[in-house]
Amino acid sequence: MQLENIVIDAVEPQRLGRFWEAALGTEQLTDEPGGYETRLAIEGWPMLDLCFQRVPEAPSDTPRLHLDLLGGSRQAEVVDRLIGLGARHLDIGQGDVPWTVLADPEGNPCCVMEDRAAYADTGPVAALPLDSADPDRDAEFWSWLTGWTDVVGVAPRSLRHPSLRGPLLELCPESAPKGTAKNRLHLDVRLETGDDPDDVAAGIAEHGGRELHHPEWGELPWRHYQDPSGNEFCVLPAPS
Repeated sequence: MQLENIVIDAVEPQRLGRFWEAALGTEQLTDEPGGYETRLAIEGWPMLDLCFQRVPEAPSDTPRLHLDLLGGSRQAEVVDRLIGLGARHLDIGQGDVPWTVLADPEGNPCCVMEDRAAYADTGPVAALPLDSADPDRDAEFWSWLTGWTDVVGVAPRSLRHPSLRGPLLELCPESAPKGTAKNRLHLDVRLETGDDPDDVAAGIAEHGGRELHHPEWGELPWRHYQDPSGNEFCVLPAPS
């Protein structure tokens, strides 16, 4: 399976999607009333799409997934550029840290990171930090699900695509357990040709995840799950 999408709930998908497109230098894929999609392409690494889907009101919960952006020696320049695009400084109680915390135009936190050796060849998104009740357990789950492998000697516990290009998936100790609210940001993985969706569902359960059922949503081509820490993700059908 391949990690394919970062899905972000948005009151104004076009506005938020264009902000991130300008911030990351991505390529527009879809611009429709209900959503906006843009593609992050990195040489030698599978593409990752940012998908902004319309919701009626901005969620009030703190996201369990966010984007860490590559800053390094250009950190101050990147911060200034993002603020010029519509971001703002954000205090989430981070204190004195070497990274800069910002909020995008709909209040989603993101960080512009200092220089770290682990961020070599990531592209503009250095990492995808995901809240975890048990980083070691969840790293094993996500490694099984995506085929991403451990980044040795890096804290927090992190995974990366086997090409060693593209962002890290960081399993960060959570400040509080997952509540009942829908995740504002989540990840999508796509089945590969020949994968059996029911076998994958059984594997997810065996590795500590669970499937979520929403009869009120009607028939959908994807299936909705939670990882062992309650983080939502979707499994998309194999390419036709």
